[in-house]
Amino acid sequence: MSVAVVRSRALAGLSAPPVSVEVHLAGGLPGVNLVGLPETEVREARDRVRAALQNANFAFPARKVTVNLAPADLPKESGRFDLPIALGILAASGQVPAAPLDRHEFAGELALTGELRAVRGALAMVLSARHDGRAFVLPLASAAEAALVPDAAVLPARSLLEVCAHLTGDTPLARLAAVPACDAPANMPDLAEVRGQHQAKRALEIAAAGGHSLLLCGPPGAGKSMLARRLPSLLAPLDEDEALEVAAIASLAGRFDPARWRERPFRAPHHTASAVAIVGGGSHPRPGEISLAHRGVLFLDELPEWERRVLEVLREPMESGVVQISRAARQSTFPAQFQLVAAMNPCPCGWLGHESGRCRCAHDRVAAYRGRISGPLVDRIDLAIDVPALPPGEIAFAAGEPGGETSSRVRGRVAAARSRQLERQRACNARLSVAELQRHCTPTPDAQLLATRAMARFGLSARAYHRILKVARTIADLAGDDTIASVHVAEAIGYRRFDDATADRRAS
Repeated sequence: MSVAVVRSRALAGLSAPPVSVEVHLAGGLPGVNLVGLPETEVREARDRVRAALQNANFAFPARKVTVNLAPADLPKESGRFDLPIALGILAASGQVPAAPLDRHEFAGELALTGELRAVRGALAMVLSARHDGRAFVLPLASAAEAALVPDAAVLPARSLLEVCAHLTGDTPLARLAAVPACDAPANMPDLAEVRGQHQAKRALEIAAAGGHSLLLCGPPGAGKSMLARRLPSLLAPLDEDEALEVAAIASLAGRFDPARWRERPFRAPHHTASAVAIVGGGSHPRPGEISLAHRGVLFLDELPEWERRVLEVLREPMESGVVQISRAARQSTFPAQFQLVAAMNPCPCGWLGHESGRCRCAHDRVAAYRGRISGPLVDRIDLAIDVPALPPGEIAFAAGEPGGETSSRVRGRVAAARSRQLERQRACNARLSVAELQRHCTPTPDAQLLATRAMARFGLSARAYHRILKVARTIADLAGDDTIASVHVAEAIGYRRFDDATADRRAS
């Protein structure tokens, strides 16, 4: 037989379209010709495959070898096609049987010795292939994450020789059973470790219950980062479908850890990160920080220190929950339903409003500092709250003194509120559309009048008004109330702006 076909997968965003690796042996000068839009890593496979076959004691055919990666208009990148190409050459030259190839899919990078190396995106490939009824052969280092896909037949192999022994029936590969993973993350920071800051903790609970974005403003050492890092501990573990989606994104970036299965991601990039690092991209688009934080928390510390152009790219994904990366030859779509938590100082020196009076920042400097954050971005933040410095007496630890409310206790209230939302509208309050907002978040007449007056007094936009209603709906859900009353709207309005009174007093 001079023609063989081996099935594999490419990566295009979060999907993994099928690729047929077609190998044809013909007469003529010996050589290997790769066609089908291969990138540099794929073109280099000819040398890796030749050395791997020879070191595994197979004969490399002294004929003209043509390898076609179909479909031809789909770009192919990375070394995952090494194993399918090698098997295609062996099947076309009659060194391994071709019949079993139809029952399998293959992906793996070959070392020159014939050993198999890990590939990026193994979970995403198996997730796309799980309904095709074929077993998926992967390197041992990549198989554990792929085996988390339910009903997927994942066959791990250490080398090309093991794969060939499986195809000949001499030593079949054993199907990998998924390693049981913990349903809840262990050793997460607990909310009880945060001293004081009762209002900020309340805002954190509301943010967790409704999936709202949150801005914390306060002096250095007030506990802003501590609060932000404890938000994931208030959220319920991911269900199986959500966990697979999150794991597939992490697999595309080569960062998935099976031990952290069902743990909500927490991403905290440095403020020097570029727009591409945050949104994703590259010549072969990969997920950025907002996609790696999908169904989890994206924490941006020192918000005014971020480049304004980088912050502006967050606006559309915050509304749509997806990010589309367009290149000349392709478009890639990644999910990005992240929960934004940001922290900032009240002024350039950080001590505005502190009782020590150490701040000497002029009013125009404070205004310029806060002006680094655009109005449209602030308008998309649901909750904004001051986090004041704690008095020394509240910071000090006392022997035997009980801590504050634990994360597990708050998580119980958050779970109950989320359950009400899912039962009512099948989505958290922060993700409601305008039509759903009118259907599920209609306030009482008194509450409606209060919200209207707040719009006029504070000059709020229509988007801000909608976000007040969403937050008020979450507050009502936490209280177990079916209607949005004035008390719920009043609290939501209080979280809409952080206090600028101190800045105004300093300016006067």
